[in-house]
Amino acid sequence: MLTVLGFAMIATFLVLIMTKKMSPIASLVLIPALFCVAVGQGAKLGDYVIEGVGTLAPTAAMLMFAIVYFGVMIDVGLFDPIVRAILRFCKADPMRIVVGTALLAAIVSLDGDGSTTFMITVSAMYPLYKRLKMSLVVMTCVAATANGVMNTLPWGGPTARAATALKVDAADIFVPMIPALAVGLLAVILLAFVLGRRERKRLGTLTLDEALVTEPETVLVGAGGGDRLTKAPRGTGTGTGGAGAGGADIAEGDDEEQEFKGLDPDRPTLRPKLYWFNAGLTVALLAAMILELMPIPVLFLIGAALALTVNFPRMPDQRARIAAHADNVLNVSGMVFAAAVFTGVLTGTGMVEHMADWLVGAIPDAMGPHMAVVTGVLSLPLTYFMSNDGFYFGVLPVLAEAGAAHGVSHLEIARASIAGQPLHMSSPLVPAVYVLVGMAKVEFGDHTRFTVKWAVLTSLVVLCAGVLFGII
Repeated sequence: MLTVLGFAMIATFLVLIMTKKMSPIASLVLIPALFCVAVGQGAKLGDYVIEGVGTLAPTAAMLMFAIVYFGVMIDVGLFDPIVRAILRFCKADPMRIVVGTALLAAIVSLDGDGSTTFMITVSAMYPLYKRLKMSLVVMTCVAATANGVMNTLPWGGPTARAATALKVDAADIFVPMIPALAVGLLAVILLAFVLGRRERKRLGTLTLDEALVTEPETVLVGAGGGDRLTKAPRGTGTGTGGAGAGGADIAEGDDEEQEFKGLDPDRPTLRPKLYWFNAGLTVALLAAMILELMPIPVLFLIGAALALTVNFPRMPDQRARIAAHADNVLNVSGMVFAAAVFTGVLTGTGMVEHMADWLVGAIPDAMGPHMAVVTGVLSLPLTYFMSNDGFYFGVLPVLAEAGAAHGVSHLEIARASIAGQPLHMSSPLVPAVYVLVGMAKVEFGDHTRFTVKWAVLTSLVVLCAGVLFGII
């Protein structure tokens, strides 16, 4: 019964957010609460939620201060040279911009933290997508999938978890997988090329001067009971190119200047004399994260405090900067705490355990000698529907023992288990994905509907490459 209800709860949640019948925050809270009552454990709902909140509280704190930190860095102009350099390299060509997004996300992912990767990538690329009226889900899809491939780095989390759970060396898992992961990254770049060609065909290209200076034409478009201002893209009759894959109407009002302020060389928050201080502080912060000198929430708390104090020494200016980013902070941290309800109920009621046991038990005995491949295939849905901790510490040891009974080594099982990470990074249970969609102003349902198929394909490419190279 718990197995059925667990799958039903996840399916209900996904359907509601993908059809936009409920907001992600509301569905993350209400759906698990209803199913908790349905399994007869409503009296324990409070305990499950508190446990889930306690688990994710450090993540929420890290995201809050990280958003403030990178928000300040955007305000003071740290990323403006990057934006202009990428735009000049891309020559205002949508195809090059999408490929550039994949490369930037992959490079920044070297720090091992998805939230930081998405903050930097969106901060640099969002103004370009908005200026050229490109589809924002293309940006979130490419960034999430590229980060998913790079998330397999030993300090990224999944590889370390697999090594710990199966008592093997992380280097023995990761190093042999490098060729397969390289093929996966090439697949992401190819995906970016294909999606970029699609955007180029839809939008055409601009010259550099047009992209930086020319404002798109503004027309009045009827919207229900009244009129609204909608930007009309090149070559179409009405506004497209927003959150949807093929483009949805973009209503632009008084926020237009705010959306393009990343390219405004005259905004009052710029601090050109402090550029190298801000760059050095950011490099030091990322280095401290990689070296694990302090917990990440503490590092971002200190970094945000330093950034505010040095760049905006006057208290009114500090309050103004915090207020300017309060919307992002509230949306992302609220989403994380709402996700804590979902994960708390899923784990506390035992649904995750029963679902995993059912999936493992459904594997035919004849598949025993191929348990590495089976593990790789199962890693896609399992790491999407549950946390990495739940999969690697709860399910992977069971799969490894089943494989050992048929002569499959723990190392092969461990290597196969990281193949599903490109899909995992778009899971509704990953806090970083809410940073991505929140900063990109994309509906989570739109991101899910567009990205999942490409992320699944990328994961399968990594798995197939591992098999072909004899790694798995």
